[in-house]
Amino acid sequence: MPYVGTPLDAYADLPNILERGLSANPDAIALFSGEIRWTWRQFEDASTRLAHNLLGLGLTPGDRIASLMPNDAALLIHYLACFKAGLVAVPLNYRYTPPEIDYGLKVSGAVALLAHAERSEDVAASKQAGELPRGVIAFSGPIGDSLNFETLLQDASSPTELPAPDRDAPAFIFFTSGSTGRPKGVTHSFSSFGTLAASFAQAMALTVKDVVLPGASMSHVGALSTALAALFAAAPVVVTRRHDGDELLSLFRETRPTVLVMLPATLIALFREHGATKADFASLRLCISGGDKFPISLEEEFTALSGLSINEIYGLTEAPGCLFSLPGEPVKTGSVGVVCPGYQVALRDENGKEVPAGVDGRVWIAGAPVTTGYWGNAAATKDALQDGWLDTGDIMQADSDGYFWFRGRSKQIIIHDGSNISPQEVEEAIMAHPAVENAGVVGVNDTVHGENVWAYVSWKDGVTAPSSQDVIRTARARIGYKAPEVIIALDHMPLTPVGKVDRTALKKMAADRLSGTLLQPS
Repeated sequence: MPYVGTPLDAYADLPNILERGLSANPDAIALFSGEIRWTWRQFEDASTRLAHNLLGLGLTPGDRIASLMPNDAALLIHYLACFKAGLVAVPLNYRYTPPEIDYGLKVSGAVALLAHAERSEDVAASKQAGELPRGVIAFSGPIGDSLNFETLLQDASSPTELPAPDRDAPAFIFFTSGSTGRPKGVTHSFSSFGTLAASFAQAMALTVKDVVLPGASMSHVGALSTALAALFAAAPVVVTRRHDGDELLSLFRETRPTVLVMLPATLIALFREHGATKADFASLRLCISGGDKFPISLEEEFTALSGLSINEIYGLTEAPGCLFSLPGEPVKTGSVGVVCPGYQVALRDENGKEVPAGVDGRVWIAGAPVTTGYWGNAAATKDALQDGWLDTGDIMQADSDGYFWFRGRSKQIIIHDGSNISPQEVEEAIMAHPAVENAGVVGVNDTVHGENVWAYVSWKDGVTAPSSQDVIRTARARIGYKAPEVIIALDHMPLTPVGKVDRTALKKMAADRLSGTLLQPS
């Protein structure tokens, strides 16, 4: 039988997601954004005015409007205005280049683009942006002769009537990181994302007494779902413009968040490189890390410093936050937790048969928060969604208590001499070496062994680089035969747009070495 999360207590109606905060205290702070504080009433009024004015420009419910924005209160206001106007928000990664901007605009069929003025040169270089039917809306400065976001935000609302979007209508199109191919437009409806916000709010046990800091870009599903879950629960949100340690520590000390959600690399840098102390984390009741596996050795280091456990979370753009180490329940170090409210998870073998506890299986997910499919890509939707179940391609194992343990992606599993090796497990063993800052592991073809294990590493600043054999010995002491045969040092580890180790790029580097394009490693 599938593993089933607890029933959902409520549903978040996205156009009215501020309702609880407005009812609790409309003049309390809803958003901390730089030096600006927004109350629930101000947030509601601004998003409603913007919704009216977007429709007044000629946009109609169902139209797609893309955004190329850094983290800012304006981005959340934009999303809420889209909800109220029945528009489909298309968040683009803020680091996108002009060709990537073109791709996102073309695939989504966006009719307008909200963009920060500091990206004006890239917007000008985008062919698609210049051909948008409703043009470009510029924020924080001009972009050519574009419309001005601040004007739309402040102008008295036009008399345009706001629609009541159907729950099954699309609300978001997110683009995947592209780590396994060309990015696809992951579509979420008002229903799926509203259910997701309610699920995460319930999983985190959020209340009006919380202050939530999503320490990542709200152009990505993880931080955005965290922010919307907080707003649904009437908990104020701390918006970070950048995600570096100096800004984060300043926000910690000023806003005293109770819930932190952060990528592993950012959290590690916070306490390793920016002098965070136990006092800086004292306000937190919950520290959540997701987006990639958190190395156990670093988790222990963080706990020793802060006194906090790390509650790991697992999810995909297609099914965000589906597994989580729930607050108030035992935290099993290294586990990604149990099934979240509203979700079902099954572990299946290659023949589609469910596997018992203690056995690796492929992760399949079902439930109301799961994506409705890939925008304009029926073939990919049919391939990923079967009878309401999403094939994640990831490999996990569940224990007798229903806790899940990530083993790796099925397409990245290394098969050496008939044994399956998880890249994440090898990376964690390598990062136990005190000189290693980051590690990425891939399998390279070998006619005798099937695949050999190669590891790419970056060193910590100020350390003397150890020998490859020293690093291999550290790994071998922890994982035996799974340790890498080759260690290759890089000045900078390649990352995907969402900050994960880019194993696709590492695979290409390895292939280039094997083909003689680069010198063979010693």
